[in-house]
Amino acid sequence: MFIDVAPLRKYRDYRLLFIGQMISYLGTMVSYMAVPYQVYELTKSTAMVGALGLAQLGPVVIFGLLGGTFADRINRRRLLLISEAVMALIVLALLINSFLPQPSVAMIFVLVAILQAVTGFHRPAMEALTQKMVEPSDYAAVGALGSFRASSGAIGGPMLGGVLIAGAGLTGAYLFDLLSFVGALACVALMSRVPNPEPRETSPLADAREGVRFALSKPELIGTYLIDIVAMLFAFPVALFPAMAEQWGGAKAAGILFSAMAIGSLVATVFSGWSSKVQRHGRVVVIAAIFWGVFIIGAGFSSSLWIAVFFLALAGAADMFSGLFRGVIWNHSVPNVMRGRLSGIEMISYMVGPLLGNTRAGWVAAKSGVAFSLWSGGTICVCAVVFTAFLLPKFWRYRSDQPN
Repeated sequence: MFIDVAPLRKYRDYRLLFIGQMISYLGTMVSYMAVPYQVYELTKSTAMVGALGLAQLGPVVIFGLLGGTFADRINRRRLLLISEAVMALIVLALLINSFLPQPSVAMIFVLVAILQAVTGFHRPAMEALTQKMVEPSDYAAVGALGSFRASSGAIGGPMLGGVLIAGAGLTGAYLFDLLSFVGALACVALMSRVPNPEPRETSPLADAREGVRFALSKPELIGTYLIDIVAMLFAFPVALFPAMAEQWGGAKAAGILFSAMAIGSLVATVFSGWSSKVQRHGRVVVIAAIFWGVFIIGAGFSSSLWIAVFFLALAGAADMFSGLFRGVIWNHSVPNVMRGRLSGIEMISYMVGPLLGNTRAGWVAAKSGVAFSLWSGGTICVCAVVFTAFLLPKFWRYRSDQPN
């Protein structure tokens, strides 16, 4: 019933990667809370906070494909090291900007866009490395551990960020993120050297096209992309947290709100041992996405911080199960020779929805209020997910034990 930690015992390199990325992700989530909080403090505009999503959208699409292509062409461990180092430099620039008497909002947008571009190289390299480090029988356990790592960072990071901002200002938050990269770089450096991918005679552009064609040829992959995009497009609430926090306690309340979904995700992850027995993965993804929308509706009608946290935690649990089984489908459907490219496409699929969702949420809140933005988005989400699933019968019927 409880989370399976066997991969951490069995695979040394996976253990190092897990520890390093857990450290790095904690710092990343401190900045994840700090950046929109800083933008709202400087502008007092939910629309501007939502616009951060638009700043990241182009880099996600372009560099998700490009980064995935390079992850299948050059040494993935080296690519991970370079990406971590560049990301550390970008956080250093955010730190320097926070020192200014009047921090530049335009600079924040530019740096966030560049950071997202680098993530397009980092994430596919990490995913492709992970798949190669473990046996297929451990994919479900690795998915749960990945969710545990993400949930732990997403709980601890924003809460720590709220404390750091309240006590040391935004400078303290960005400094912590910068220092977290040291641990991540050390762990990646200690990993065994991995072989270079097989030399490829085709161009990067041709490789990217091949990856897109492969993804479009698999109904189970298309289903994972579309269901998640639809759910997040209409019901992603993060851009609203700074405005919600302002009425419920400031920076510390913001830290709690940014952590709330991850709390639910972590609790669900701890009790995810049953997931390896599930075969109808497509069906679970759809049902989880519907419940995500239902719980966001509940958050929209919340009258206090803790009621909102309760519904956001339930939404996080639903999203965890969706993400877990989407990851299992990806690992069962994608050969490792294409894992980098398909990881880039996966990153596009699970980033586009939240980025556009934040833009939608911020714009609607600016026009009609935060509560309306939440419950109306959740309602549309439920209807849209049901309609999308109706159009994808093969995804609804997908089983991991069926022939590809």
